[in-house]
Parts: sequence; structure tokens; C-alpha cells
Amino acid sequence: MAERLHGVPTPPTDTTVEFADWDSEDLSGQVHERVLFNEVDLTEATSRGATFVECVFRNSKFNASTHTDSAFLNCTFKNTSFFDASFTGCKFVGSMFDRCTFDLMKVEGGDWSFVGLPGAPLGAASFVEVKLREADLTGARCEGATLRKVDFTGAMLHRADLTRADLRGSDLTTVDPLVTELRGARIDVTQAVAIATALGLDVNP
Repeated sequence: MAERLHGVPTPPTDTTVEFADWDSEDLSGQVHERVLFNEVDLTEATSRGATFVECVFRNSKFNASTHTDSAFLNCTFKNTSFFDASFTGCKFVGSMFDRCTFDLMKVEGGDWSFVGLPGAPLGAASFVEVKLREADLTGARCEGATLRKVDFTGAMLHRADLTRADLRGSDLTTVDPLVTELRGARIDVTQAVAIATALGLDVNP
């Protein structure tokens, strides 16, 4: 089971929504705080400007759902499916993911700083122009993932597998190529210099 950094406990919840069918529901503008969503089906749901604070999603589905400018702050997702879900300009600051699946998930813009994704299977996911500052990606399986123009400042990538990932335009200054698998990854010239420097090479024109 994945744990939050430094053993920080999952925030407690006050109310519960259980076995709800929110398929194709419009959640725009809704605000939920400290709610446990247990086995809730959000397939093809949409939201714009919705806010979820310290909520827990357990055994739920976000499949094919679309979210714009919504916030999932310090939430916890356990055994939840994000198949073909789309998040544009959304905030997931401080959220934790445990045993979730992310096939075909698309994230464009937004702030995912301080998220916990240790060991997450992100190989079929796409993150473009996303802040992942100080995110926990320890052991994340990102083989073939799209991670373009991503801010990895301070992110933990120890034992992460970025084989064949598209990393062009991302900030890799804190990536240690000795403990992160980068074989076959797509990078640009600036990134190549940063990685060579991290390896102790003296790069000259």
C-alpha cells in the first residue's frame, strides 16, 4: 500500500457517498469537503470549477470523464480507475494515489505539485505543461509516457522508469540519471546537456 511522505495520515472524512451512479453527471461548481466517495461511478461525468478538498475516492471510476479548472486538493484515491479521463487546468496539489490505473489519461496544464504517485503505472498517460514539483514518483512506471514541458523541480524520481518516455521541454535538472531509467527517452539538446552535467561530464561547444 502506498503511503504519504513522512507518514502523514490520510485526512479524516466526515460524510460518505456510497454506491452512487454519477455517470454523465455535470459536477460544475460543486464543492465537497472531507467526503468519502466509496464505489462511486463518475464515468463520462464533467466538471468545470468543481472543488474537492481532503476527499477520499475508494474503488471509484473516473473513466472517460472530463474536468476543466477543477480542484482535487489533498485528496486520496484508492483503487480508482482514470481510464481515458481528461484534466485541463486542474489542481491536484497534495493528493495521493494508491493502486490506481491511468490508461489513456490526459492531463494538460494545471498544478500537481506534492502529489504522491509512488509506483504508479503511468506508461499510457499523458502530462503536458503540468507542474509536478516535489511530486513523489518513486518507482513510477512511465515507460512510453508523454511527459512534455513538465516541471519536475524537486520531484522524487528514484527508481522511476522513464524508458522511451517523451520528456522534451521538461525540467530535468533534478533528475539523477544514475538512479532513474532513461533508456530510449526522447529529450532535447538542453536536456542532454543537463543530464551530461549531472553525470559529471564537462560539456563544451
